[in-house]
Amino acid sequence: MEVPVGFAAKLWSFISFLPFFLSLFILGLLKGMIICPVVLAVVTIGNSAVAIGLWPAHFIWTYYCLAKSKRLGWILKILVLLSLPVPLVLWPVFAIIGSVIGGFGYGFFAPLIATFEAVGENVTDKCYHCFSDGCYSTVEGSCTVVRDFTDFCFHSYFSYMDELIAEVHQDEKPIQIKLWRVPGCLLVCVVAIPVDVLLITAVALWKSPYMLFRGWKRLLEDLTGREGPFLETVCVPFAGLAILLWPLAVIGAVLAAFLSSFVLALYSGVIVHQENSVRMGLAYAVAVISLFDEYANDLLYLTEGSCFPRPQYRRSTNPSKGLENMMSLDSDSKNDREGLRSSRLVSQGSRTLKQAIQRYTPVQVWDWLFKSCEVNGKIMLREGLINSKDIQDCMIKGNCKKLGVKLPVWSVLQCLVTSAKSDSPGLIISDQVELTRSNLPRDKVFEWFIGPLFTMKEQVRGLKLEENEENCLKKVVIDCNNDRPEDWESTGFPSTDKVRTAQLQAVIRRLQGIVGSMSRLPTFRRRFRNLVKVLYVEAIEKGLLVEDSSRAGFRGRSLFGRKERDDFAANTNDSGGPAIV
Repeated sequence: MEVPVGFAAKLWSFISFLPFFLSLFILGLLKGMIICPVVLAVVTIGNSAVAIGLWPAHFIWTYYCLAKSKRLGWILKILVLLSLPVPLVLWPVFAIIGSVIGGFGYGFFAPLIATFEAVGENVTDKCYHCFSDGCYSTVEGSCTVVRDFTDFCFHSYFSYMDELIAEVHQDEKPIQIKLWRVPGCLLVCVVAIPVDVLLITAVALWKSPYMLFRGWKRLLEDLTGREGPFLETVCVPFAGLAILLWPLAVIGAVLAAFLSSFVLALYSGVIVHQENSVRMGLAYAVAVISLFDEYANDLLYLTEGSCFPRPQYRRSTNPSKGLENMMSLDSDSKNDREGLRSSRLVSQGSRTLKQAIQRYTPVQVWDWLFKSCEVNGKIMLREGLINSKDIQDCMIKGNCKKLGVKLPVWSVLQCLVTSAKSDSPGLIISDQVELTRSNLPRDKVFEWFIGPLFTMKEQVRGLKLEENEENCLKKVVIDCNNDRPEDWESTGFPSTDKVRTAQLQAVIRRLQGIVGSMSRLPTFRRRFRNLVKVLYVEAIEKGLLVEDSSRAGFRGRSLFGRKERDDFAANTNDSGGPAIV
């Protein structure tokens, strides 16, 4: 269909489009009202049961780990133990409230959005999918939410606690606070909270109309001009839904600014303690408003800078720590972002919300990591670096260090080596995705994981690995502890330079720490279970695993629950192929 040209043509296109849009909208509302109670019940009951059921264990174990930890100084430990009942008591309350809000939003809007996505491109039998899409998938998604929440409350929580009570190195000093600085910290926090919360919220409210109307303008231009995500005619209904729901996005942004203002204000107490100056803490309370204003201007492509004052709140001008370092990657790549500004204003062809999520860089990196682990895992099975015992130990005993840590470490290290050998300024994730400092999403959690990889890539490039050394890296990553250069003496690693070996081991150990932190994210464990299933099937198909003995060996504490193990074993056919969802 050609793009309408002229006011009359665009007006007629709009009038003829309204009945189609309203029909889809009413149908989506009806599906949302039917599915929402079911999803709300699943998410609320499931998450609440997990939060309340594990609360006694969380309460007792948190106190035990904090009391036993050697990472905290005794003054800080006493203060934390005295103040801990407040967050522990509020945790199940917030979990229940968040589950109700999240369950209602997901249960209502997911079927509504799926109704409009059903008329998108590459969808056959659109009429059927308009009625069916978003029903069962939303209920299934709510069960996935509960499962991820359970993984976080059980496995991720205890992983954090295990790290807290782990033995520290002799040269590692515990985190100490100066008791005489605490009154100044509390005083500045009391002053900063009302000031920062009020002014940051006011800034967000002041800029919200601009965000609203600029977003509407962009969406309307795409709708009438068939540009951006609405290039295809079948995507026009989704454009109407996006325009209709845009005010909710603006409201969400304002609420996020309001909630984040409390954290920003409380950080002023940290500044007081670090700089040993009440004046510096008050200066931060003023400067953070300017930081927030400038960051909002950058997000909305407004004039750079801020009209608010920004006094210096560090004795050293080098932003090596704290909140000011959170924008380090943005500052380093500011010039690169300028060149991308116009291109980012034009959507990159993501025509539906599902496609937009799939094209979101962190999601692409997450998908790449597990796909790379699957490919490398199958290769290592054939080469004997991973055997049936490793898979069985992971599935039966829960001993997943080789599959859960070393396999992802090798996948990331392989990416670093490939990127270092190329002329790319960033990380080559796949043929379609290349991460550079200029296209990193403004997701600080994502930055914390990916940012160090740029430095490690340059370290690997500086080592100038030879081909025979690259071929041997896989074996030393999987089979060695990588604690000392002597660990590689019996592996046949070509280089005898112990300094060079120690540098490579330092990179590997740092990658192990990054992967260990990533394994605590809610979705990691679910996707890792699927990865182990794939490797289990591959081992059966290659004759490396005897199916009957592996079934008989399912005992005790393992990666999989008893019912999941039984279902998985029952669904494995004679050729070793399971029904993996």
